[in-house]
Amino acid sequence: MRIRPAAAHDEAAWRAMWEGYCTFYEVQIPPAITEVTWARILDPHSTIHGILAFDDRDAPLGFANYVVHPYTWSDRPACYLEDLFVASEARGQGVGHALITHLLDLGRTLGWGRLYWTTREDNATARRLYDRFCRPDGFIRYALSL
Repeated sequence: MRIRPAAAHDEAAWRAMWEGYCTFYEVQIPPAITEVTWARILDPHSTIHGILAFDDRDAPLGFANYVVHPYTWSDRPACYLEDLFVASEARGQGVGHALITHLLDLGRTLGWGRLYWTTREDNATARRLYDRFCRPDGFIRYALSL
């Protein structure tokens, strides 16, 4: 497995997996927002980034979209792992674990203060993976659409 930053030529692979991710979460992201998201991932000045995992035949296995930002509890940036997806045919092969480990290594190299993420309370599969890294911190997320 190979993990690397998203590149312009990855758009079709990312979009196919993005569609799967949105289907899983039962959301319909407008095409214009998907366009903006992909553009942000490719923009070197954006705080939104993406990495993709590929097998040895260069078939896409999964992706992680993440946001690096300042936060008030440290002078070092934080990284929010916003979206993590593994293609159905690649599940159970360690792809999700490898993507998170890649971000941990990147964060250590770049001096991030923390890496964090959220998931649905009932997403037992994801929680089994996440519990291998750490336990939930007890915070409950509130979100208002504006």
